[in-house]
Amino acid sequence: MTYRTLMAHLELGHSNANLLGIAGDLAQRFDAGVIGIAMCQPMQIIYSEGYVPADIIVQDREQRDKEVATAEAEFRDVLQARVGRLEWRSAVTPDPLADHLAREARSADLIITGVDHNASMFDHSRHVNIGDVVMHVGRPILVVPAAASGVGFDSVMVGWKDTRETRRAIADALPFLQKAAQVAVVEIVAEQELETARERLDDVVRWLGCHGVTAEPVARTSSGEDAHQLHAIALERNAGVIVAGAYGHSRVREWVLGGVTRDLLLRAGRCALVAH
Repeated sequence: MTYRTLMAHLELGHSNANLLGIAGDLAQRFDAGVIGIAMCQPMQIIYSEGYVPADIIVQDREQRDKEVATAEAEFRDVLQARVGRLEWRSAVTPDPLADHLAREARSADLIITGVDHNASMFDHSRHVNIGDVVMHVGRPILVVPAAASGVGFDSVMVGWKDTRETRRAIADALPFLQKAAQVAVVEIVAEQELETARERLDDVVRWLGCHGVTAEPVARTSSGEDAHQLHAIALERNAGVIVAGAYGHSRVREWVLGGVTRDLLLRAGRCALVAH
């Protein structure tokens, strides 16, 4: 198993250079091609007693076309010297942008997207709801923090929970794990569950060994702040990627789009590979 085609999702209206740099690193690491994709919705026209002047509609279309052209130019400038197979896709669609990205993901093994901490949650014409994408895409997603650059992939940490979603995530992450120099499978549990957790992790480590991955099981007693503990362990191990399952719609929103967990796991210098 490997990633032969990556899909890099670019948000319009600002630079995506850091995300594209990571996409280029991964394309070289996996000898993969990259599909760049950008999308937006047309200006929403609300009919009332008045009317929308034609020049406003024209200005919106021109601005949209300019943003798409800028995104494509940046995509090619950053990657054309590093990646052998490049493809560009863009669309103006009335559909929710997450739905469009999920459909286009049929062409790729791994989706790379960002979390723009400054994006307005009300700007649905440009901003993709990553939580919705994770739930519907059917592909692993590498979520890149807004300020990430120079992310290392030699140390990977799996945040283990004995769930279907985590098993899906670790299977989807095998290409990362097989190329990593250091892999830790970490579970945080109540003190009375430590022994059972160690047995679970031993099973996971043996399974990984069957796929050529040497991993260390790490079971820790919960202090009540599991996200803080995961962050501390990731810092100890200099983990560039945390692998995790997406457990449900509300949990995805917490992990990817807001709340303390996002701030802890999606910091500059670290990515999260999530799957549902």
